Amino acid sequence: MGALEGKVVLVTGGGNGIGRDCALIAAQEGAKVVVNDLGGSLKGDDEGSASAAEKVAQEIRAAGGEAVSNSDSVTSLRAVEGMVEQARDTFGGLHAVINPAGILRDVMFHKMSEDDWDRVIDVHMRGSFNVARATIELFREQNDGAYMFFTSTSGLFGNIGQANYGAAKMGIAGLSRIIAMEGARNNVRSNCLAPVAWTRMTQSVPVKDEAAAARRQVMAEKIRADQPARFSVAMIAPAAAHVSGQIFGASGETITLYSQPRPIETVTKEEGWTVDTILSEAVPKMQPKFFDLNRAPQAAPPQKQPA
Repeated sequence: MGALEGKVVLVTGGGNGIGRDCALIAAQEGAKVVVNDLGGSLKGDDEGSASAAEKVAQEIRAAGGEAVSNSDSVTSLRAVEGMVEQARDTFGGLHAVINPAGILRDVMFHKMSEDDWDRVIDVHMRGSFNVARATIELFREQNDGAYMFFTSTSGLFGNIGQANYGAAKMGIAGLSRIIAMEGARNNVRSNCLAPVAWTRMTQSVPVKDEAAAARRQVMAEKIRADQPARFSVAMIAPAAAHVSGQIFGASGETITLYSQPRPIETVTKEEGWTVDTILSEAVPKMQPKFFDLNRAPQAAPPQKQPA
C-alpha cells in the first residue's frame, strides 16, 4: 500500500519539471491525481496548451493509476474552484494540494516593467492564495488537508535579477506559515519547499562564465526534478501529519530544514532613543550580526545515516 492510498491530490504546474514528477510519484503512492497545467511558456506570455497536463494524466493511467487533467490557470480563483469541483466530481474528494506552478520574468529591478512584476506576482503569490482559498474550507470541514507550497532561495536569500520572483516566494513562505497556524486545530497543515533541480526554470538562467557552466552540468546530472518531488509527496502523506509550518529545501539527495526569522539582537534604551543615539549606540551594537549581501551558502551535506 502506498503512502497516499485513498487520497486525492491536486498538482498544479503538473505538466513539466517538478510538478510533473510530483503528479507521477503521487500516483505511484496510490493517490488519485488532478494534473493541472496551463501548458504555457516559462514567461507565461502565451495562451498555453492542454496537452502538457493531459500527457502526464495519460502516463499515470497507462501505468494503472487514476488521473484527470486540467489546463486552467491558477491565477483565477474561479478556475481553481473548478479544479476542486473536478476532483470531487471525478474522485469523490480532495485531500492535498502540491503547488509548484510558476513562471519567470527575470530582469534587474531598475529595468523591471509593471507587467514583469504583475505577471510573476499573479502566478506565484495570487496563485498560492487561490489554491489555498479554494480548498481551505473543505479541508477544515473534513478535518483533513495538506498543502505543499513552493518558495525559493531567491526569496529566502535573495538573487540578483529576481526581485519579482523573490518577493513572491518570500510571501508564499509567510502565507504557508499562517495557514499552518490557523489550520492546526482542524488538522490542516502547510509546509513549503525551496527546491533546487534541473528544470526549464534553472536552464533559463544565463551562463556568464565557465564556473557557471560547470555548475549547470553538475545540476543536469545530479540534481533532478524527481528528488524534490519525492519530498513534496512525502510531506502530504498521512504519515507526515505532525509536520506543519516548516520551510524545507531539497537539492539532489540533500534535504534541508531552514530557519525562520527570529530576533538575533535587541537593544533597549529606557529613556528613549534619539536619532544620534540610534546611530552612535544601537547600530554599532547590532552591526556585528548584520547579514552581508552575498547569497547564503548551501548547507553542508550531512553525515550519511548509519545502515
